[in-house]
Amino acid sequence: MLHSQHMVEPHLIHWIGAKNLLRYLRGTITYGLRYTTRDVRLLGYTNADWAGNVDNRKSTSGCCFSLRSTSISWMSRKQKSVALSTAEIECIAACMTSCEAVWLRKLFSELFGFTLDNTVILCDNQSGICLLENLIFHDRSKHIDIKYHYIRDMVQRGAIRLQHIGTDEQVADILTNPLGKVKFLSFQEQLGVVQRLSDEGPV
Repeated sequence: MLHSQHMVEPHLIHWIGAKNLLRYLRGTITYGLRYTTRDVRLLGYTNADWAGNVDNRKSTSGCCFSLRSTSISWMSRKQKSVALSTAEIECIAACMTSCEAVWLRKLFSELFGFTLDNTVILCDNQSGICLLENLIFHDRSKHIDIKYHYIRDMVQRGAIRLQHIGTDEQVADILTNPLGKVKFLSFQEQLGVVQRLSDEGPV
């Protein structure tokens, strides 16, 4: 995503970054996703970095969804507006995540012919969860665009349930922030990314 923002006028630093990306892809060519369960229980993670872009101080939203232990959907996207607080960026990220959750719920309903229980979305920001779940915060959150209250409507309908998770367990962090090797490998494993052994078939 970051490299695509500099396609119009790339510089040497972007060329070096692209080479590093290709080197990473070559080193992980034997990795893939392995699905080992038939249990259809959708679980989502949502996260955002606050003002992570040093050029315009816009934040990046990230989310991923899994069926039990393996990822089926993920995305990372720069937010369109500059947020004033971490609660606001989490609201924006959670809205993006809830839209993806509703789409996946409809897809599973059409594919398998049954209705899923409410989809849990794990977020590591307590104030963001309170802002989205409690109407009493409405007067304090008028500066947030109306479309980001979509997720509040989904919570009230029972389609989405927001739940707090510790920052050290926030798998979507891998999509929004630079991580150390230990945490990166841990989140990679939790996403269901595994390395194919030489005598195995395709992952």
